[in-house]
Amino acid sequence: MSVELQANWVALQTIVHKEVRRFMRIWPQTLLPPAITMVLYFVIFGNLIGRQIGDMRGFSYMEYIVPGLIMMSVITNSYGNVVSSFFGTKFHRSVEELMVSPASPHVILVGFVIGGVLRGLAVAAIVTALSLFFTHLQVHHALVTFAVILLAATIFSLCGFINAVYARNFDDISIIPTFVLTPLTYLGGVFYSISMLPEFWQTVSLANPILHMVNAFRYGILGVSDIHIGTAVTLMLLAAAILYAVSLRLLKRGVGMRQ
Repeated sequence: MSVELQANWVALQTIVHKEVRRFMRIWPQTLLPPAITMVLYFVIFGNLIGRQIGDMRGFSYMEYIVPGLIMMSVITNSYGNVVSSFFGTKFHRSVEELMVSPASPHVILVGFVIGGVLRGLAVAAIVTALSLFFTHLQVHHALVTFAVILLAATIFSLCGFINAVYARNFDDISIIPTFVLTPLTYLGGVFYSISMLPEFWQTVSLANPILHMVNAFRYGILGVSDIHIGTAVTLMLLAAAILYAVSLRLLKRGVGMRQ
């Protein structure tokens, strides 16, 4: 192993270790709140409202919404981890040390993204375990399930990185989750099938990227989807590639960091 490769490997391990320790050290703020929130969703939407709705696409309402709720927790936590962590690095000026270090920009970006993905997967595991107290889950397509959740966590980790790059204060890191992510998530088929909507709104809903992620993940677990699974995975791969290229370019140019 060359000296440069070894240095980058050590840098990647260090960044990932720091990111994991960060969200594990403050687990009452990073892992516990989403677990409590999801339990409330299970009780209110799954049990109370679900009894009035009945079955959906051949499944109980609780079974139908669980994949969407798991995906929602992955999206919000992978995004939140990277945007808060990288902005904190900027705020404390430690980003300057990263920028002048021998570590490759690829390594720096991948390190933060892995941290976001791992937090998203950790919360997903917790939410999945809690869901088993309310319903029965049987994964129909394990490979699709894992690929979709990994891609979704990667995409929103990259989105969080871009938000952190342009953020100038702590208020800026809450604008996108509040005014973009939350509406798109609630309109992304988490709590309903778009087949229930008029044809016009079904077409409009297809422009929502979260709808494709939720349905692809639901297909992996339940085997049903409102959209074509191949289209969803292709769009996710394309989004991940574009966001990675944009994030890397911003990092190399030092946008929002060399001020």
